[in-house]
Amino acid sequence: MRIILLLAIMIFSSGISVKANEMTQSEMNEKRMELYKKTEIATGVPWFYLAAVDQYERSIRNVRKDLPKPNGLLGIYIQPEHWTGITNPDKKDVNPKSISFFNGLGQDGTGDGIADPNHTEDVLFTIGNYIAQYGTDDTRFRLALWNYYKRDKTVGAIMSNTQVYRKMNRINLDEKAFPIPKGYNYSYRDTWGHRRGWGGRRIHEGTDIFAGYGTPVRAVAYGVVELKGWNKYGGWRVGIRDLNNTYHYYAHLNGFAKGLKIGDVVQSGEVIGNVGSSGYGPPGTSGKFPPHLHFGMYKDDGIKEWSFDPYHYLKVWERTERKK
Repeated sequence: MRIILLLAIMIFSSGISVKANEMTQSEMNEKRMELYKKTEIATGVPWFYLAAVDQYERSIRNVRKDLPKPNGLLGIYIQPEHWTGITNPDKKDVNPKSISFFNGLGQDGTGDGIADPNHTEDVLFTIGNYIAQYGTDDTRFRLALWNYYKRDKTVGAIMSNTQVYRKMNRINLDEKAFPIPKGYNYSYRDTWGHRRGWGGRRIHEGTDIFAGYGTPVRAVAYGVVELKGWNKYGGWRVGIRDLNNTYHYYAHLNGFAKGLKIGDVVQSGEVIGNVGSSGYGPPGTSGKFPPHLHFGMYKDDGIKEWSFDPYHYLKVWERTERKK
């Protein structure tokens, strides 16, 4: 045990001193992976578990007003009372011994005798050891996540991140794709928020991209298939959650890509189905409107989920692809 502890301290004491705002996205990903790998050696927790938690926390901190914005390499934020211990009278305590006495999570990952909640290595070492208490397989990881977050949707989002990172074996997965490939005719305009009447009064939560029957539909981002099948509004549809905890909804399809199933990891630009006019009735209903892809985006912030206008994102992805 003493040798393992010394090894962990040596690993973290070599710390990565860097200002995140002075780095490119590629450099940040490289440094993050270095941190994940070091923590894996020190705690025995697979790097993709650590990366999945970090990415989830970053995604919710970027949209929540009650959490501080991430300003360093890591997105993980541990509430002060959890870091020091709920019954600890000193909410700024950085002494590992007194933190442990009050059952706080905070640990010293660098061997300097300080458990600093603002120190990258200390935070990641703390999360790694928390997970390690439960075990290092998916079932035990799920249990660790549930006991920490107490929310099924959060557990599911982090497990989706885990699947993607484990399969792709990298974290630089920021590429985006326009849902219709180049070479096909299509048209669209901003239709988010427009009124819809079929099935009851409601608003249009997406952008309609009109194209011919059978036009390929592609995943816009890396993610995991959460939903596939029929509903009376969207017809044949697919739902994919990406690494930013954004849910992408593709509806009115004519069919699905062969072999596509719930739980699959998909890559940016991968064909997931084709354009149709299904929906507005029982399974198989089609032709009640011109063929088009309904594309919707929904953001989850760890408390609630809401729809937002995808039009401007589509424009950016379209322009980016045209420049290639």
